[in-house]
Amino acid sequence: MCAGHHILVTCFYSVLSGYDFTNRKRIQQTESGDTSQGQTRQNPSKFSFIFLVTQIYQLCVGYHCCTIASGKVYSILYNYFLFLHYRLYDRLLKVAEMGHAKAMEKVAYAMLFGDYLPQSIPRAKEIFEKLALEGSPKAQTALGFLYAAGLGVNSSQAKALVYYTFGALGGNLLAHMILGYRYWGGVGVPQSCESALTHYRLVANHVASDVSLTGGSAVQRIRLLDEVENPGSSSGMLEEDLIQYYQFLAEKGDVQAQVGLGQLNLHGGRGVEQNHQRAYEYFNQAANAGNTHAMAFLGKMYSEGSEYVPQNNDTALHYFKKAADLGNPVGQSGLGMAYLYGRGVPVNYDLALKYFQKAAEQGWVDGQLQLGSMYYNGIGVKRDYKQALKFFNLASQAGHILAFYNLAQMHATGTGVMRSCHTAVELFKNVCERGRWSERLMAAYGSFKDGDMDSALVQYLLLAEQGYEVAQSNVAFILDQSESIFNENESYPRALLHWTRAAAQGYTVARIKLGDYHFYGYGTDVDYETAVIHYRLASEQQHSAQAMFNLGYMHEKGLGIKQDIHLAKRFYDMAAEASPDAQVPVFLALCKLGLIYAQQYLQDLNLNELLSQVDLDQLLGPEWDLYLMTVIALLLGTVVAYRQRQHQAVPRAPPAPPRPPAQPEQPAGEPEEQ
Repeated sequence: MCAGHHILVTCFYSVLSGYDFTNRKRIQQTESGDTSQGQTRQNPSKFSFIFLVTQIYQLCVGYHCCTIASGKVYSILYNYFLFLHYRLYDRLLKVAEMGHAKAMEKVAYAMLFGDYLPQSIPRAKEIFEKLALEGSPKAQTALGFLYAAGLGVNSSQAKALVYYTFGALGGNLLAHMILGYRYWGGVGVPQSCESALTHYRLVANHVASDVSLTGGSAVQRIRLLDEVENPGSSSGMLEEDLIQYYQFLAEKGDVQAQVGLGQLNLHGGRGVEQNHQRAYEYFNQAANAGNTHAMAFLGKMYSEGSEYVPQNNDTALHYFKKAADLGNPVGQSGLGMAYLYGRGVPVNYDLALKYFQKAAEQGWVDGQLQLGSMYYNGIGVKRDYKQALKFFNLASQAGHILAFYNLAQMHATGTGVMRSCHTAVELFKNVCERGRWSERLMAAYGSFKDGDMDSALVQYLLLAEQGYEVAQSNVAFILDQSESIFNENESYPRALLHWTRAAAQGYTVARIKLGDYHFYGYGTDVDYETAVIHYRLASEQQHSAQAMFNLGYMHEKGLGIKQDIHLAKRFYDMAAEASPDAQVPVFLALCKLGLIYAQQYLQDLNLNELLSQVDLDQLLGPEWDLYLMTVIALLLGTVVAYRQRQHQAVPRAPPAPPRPPAQPEQPAGEPEEQ
């Protein structure tokens, strides 16, 4: 079945089953007649189910290229289901007006972020206050956020802490995560590593449990500053044209493209949502072509199960054995899991250990993780915390969430390592930031790309409260670059606050921004000494070429630090060595520095005073001027005579007179005898 016809079938199945296609992105079109608050909503007038099916039928029949047809079909489907989503929120709004608590929570958050409903922070605040009085943990957490960020209310960290605490006591994981970050960074509360550990561990337990069941999804962290300065270079997002190109290759039978697209749809990320149906189709095509990775991933999908692929141990075992026999590490790890938990085969720890070791030797992260778990728990082997630590560290280097979680547990309890609360909190924080709420990062980025700065700012603000360093730097960037829901006098101080929090988490650019803000007096008083401190930290800890260059300039000018031309040159040279991009500005700065050095050298010589102290009458005699004129005249005469002599020495060829024919002609240039 071609892709276009397959999507047609999927369309009918999705309509009947209520499948939600609307999580890819938000597209807003101006609704006719609705100009309130400048908000935009989808125009439903052109959509109907009959119109939808008619367009799909015409495409599938009329297009010879199934790739083009499938793209058009998907566009129609997307718009239709987006329309359905707007209609659902309209109905949800009516249910909320009737006092349904869950519907009110959904509507309030939609109004807060501007998701499918016009953004209205005052209206969202009213709903949250009503729900908070009824004991809703979600509403209490949201009110804490509003007071912390100063959205619709006067900022109050004390009230924010009270609402966050009530939300956490009610079991809200976001409230626990926010409190964990606050105690870890000392934000509005006394810094307490142990309190942060308590909150982060509770959230990490839920995330680890969820990941063990679903496998988790990739978290895309995009810095707006990098995106604006170097579009497309740092985001890691795949362009739609590139995805379509790989889809074209996959449909033409390119096995590598099929496996790559299968993995991309299985895990999500790089701008692509998780789609197990598409992942299965691509893996199935590649497996039929004999690709062992595709076989192993098919086994993985059947082993874990999903809405599209039913869980089936026998089918999973078939694919795992087929891939493992050909030496594939994914298949070997899958067989190890089957023998470890008895999925389709009797439990056999020895075989599980054997297959995990084979997979780990080839660098497969799941094999490393399971080996670490076996050594940690003493399953099939003698308990060995050192070996467990070794394999957990290897798995964590590949970014496995459960590896971070297990390492955090070891450091929190001092099992196999010296207990370290600080290390445990950092690891647990890493796990917590992989939770499902991390999808909000891509939603905020989508709003930013659509030009909806207010929605993007509010979403990034909530993520910043949760401790996401990327969100903190993005909030500061938006406040620094564009007009926002805050007035102009508040933008720079708020940006300074979030640059400070991002810098505390090790972001180099944020540290340099702090130096710039104190240097120019953005959101604070001009303070060259503090600027020097931030530049020095960025230079010494992160080896930033920009910070080194700035320190060189401040040494050159003597701003906040002693003026020293030699130290200025040293920092300029260090900046050129740290980054090739700094070589041109460093060269120009050194040229200017050379001129300044020459000027200072001449000033240090003090030529006027030196010449005034010299008495030429005593040194050369009373008639020294006559002597000097004589010497100059002799030199001038010598030069003139030398030049005349050189002029006469140049040979000239006189015109040759006529000669008798019998005599031989003399060579040219030879003088004739007189």
